[in-house]
Amino acid sequence: MGYPNSFLQSSSQVHEDRLVCGGGLSQNGKFSYGYASSPGKRSSMEDFYETRIDGVDGEIVGLFGVFDGHGGVRAAEYVKHHLFSNLIKHPKFISDTKSAIADAYNHTDSEFLKSENNQNRDAGSTASTAILVGDRLLVANVGDSRAVICRGGNAIAVSRDHKPDQSDERQRIENAGGFVVWAGTWRVGGVLAVSRAFGDRQLKQYVVADPEIQEEKVDSSLEFLILASDGLWDVVSNEEAVAMVKPIQDPEQAAKQLMQEASQRGSADNITCVVVCFLVNQGGSRRNPSTNQGGSPRNVSANLGGSSRNVSA
Repeated sequence: MGYPNSFLQSSSQVHEDRLVCGGGLSQNGKFSYGYASSPGKRSSMEDFYETRIDGVDGEIVGLFGVFDGHGGVRAAEYVKHHLFSNLIKHPKFISDTKSAIADAYNHTDSEFLKSENNQNRDAGSTASTAILVGDRLLVANVGDSRAVICRGGNAIAVSRDHKPDQSDERQRIENAGGFVVWAGTWRVGGVLAVSRAFGDRQLKQYVVADPEIQEEKVDSSLEFLILASDGLWDVVSNEEAVAMVKPIQDPEQAAKQLMQEASQRGSADNITCVVVCFLVNQGGSRRNPSTNQGGSPRNVSANLGGSSRNVSA
């Protein structure tokens, strides 16, 4: 959630008919994933997500993202459709993945801002993404969506929520000539409740799209990853989320369980959850039913912010 509640429409009804969920399995059988997304109690939907499997230079690559928009859907929808495409086209994607991710985030932000020249109202978006390349998991984050892993049975946050009252973020904003004030929560310029985001043209000098990137090794101790918008994390702790997912074999069901729990706890925001299960040395114990009739895996790419869903074998 970025802008004050007065900027947003909301209602007390849960739009169950607009729940979207699904999942898939990588062609090499090393990971499976599931997602669930719902407007929750809001009448508008500004969350988007992407679940994508690609081949790059002979490597099977998994790309997963949650994008929480504010000021409308324009920024989140743009980032969903362009960020990963920009990333896998980067010449250093395999050789220097971290720099490629940073470049792709900033390039996507710049291109979105150019496309906004004729817009009168700012739009912005968070982006919490996970990139799987071989035995490497790279998590990149801008904003307050969050990534949490379960390693050795323990919940570990692998991203940091970018909030304006964090001492280093506040210092960065003030050094750039901006200010942070309390307006129901701490906000950049009294407006925006996150200190990093895509878009937000009028605040761009202070609200950057520079991602913080953390790398994890995919080994037998890494069990699963949760990516989710703050509609989950506002009401469910990292440890609680991991405990909920642990006993569930199917990542799609795990994502749905997280989303339903957040709704039952009174989350006031859109809720989107992506769960990625790592099958290394687990004997395929976590299953995924989202395959076609021939039993081959499928790649699902969808969003709830629009009417279309793209499914490719």
